[in-house]
Amino acid sequence: MQRLCASVAVLALSLPAAAQECAGHPGAAKVESERYVVTYRTKPDKIAVGQHFSMDLGVCPKRGQAAPESLRVDAQMPEHRHGMNYKTTVKPADGGRYQAEGLMFHMPGRWEFIFEVRGGGKTDRVTRSVMLE
Repeated sequence: MQRLCASVAVLALSLPAAAQECAGHPGAAKVESERYVVTYRTKPDKIAVGQHFSMDLGVCPKRGQAAPESLRVDAQMPEHRHGMNYKTTVKPADGGRYQAEGLMFHMPGRWEFIFEVRGGGKTDRVTRSVMLE
């Protein structure tokens, strides 16, 4: 019984840490699919037209979901029906973290970040709109 209580206590203490880890970097934006939480922060914080930028990302599975196997990041301008002129590369880091590089918005207007998380044989796709002036 003592072992069970100790195991439950360890599990209970680890849950807030896991939730905190999914919070991402300070100031990170968050988008959610049915199965995953994606946090991201651009570097630099303010995106400028015609300037390359990168992203620090975190991907956390929701309760009972498979760990992410891969992450893909892209962007498009829905009103103009085109994407970026560059292909983004995404590299995994430790603890569900990723680094995306090679992003550039070549014109002002409304862009949508597209995040595709692959896990458990399925792909979740979520978007986030940003306005670039």
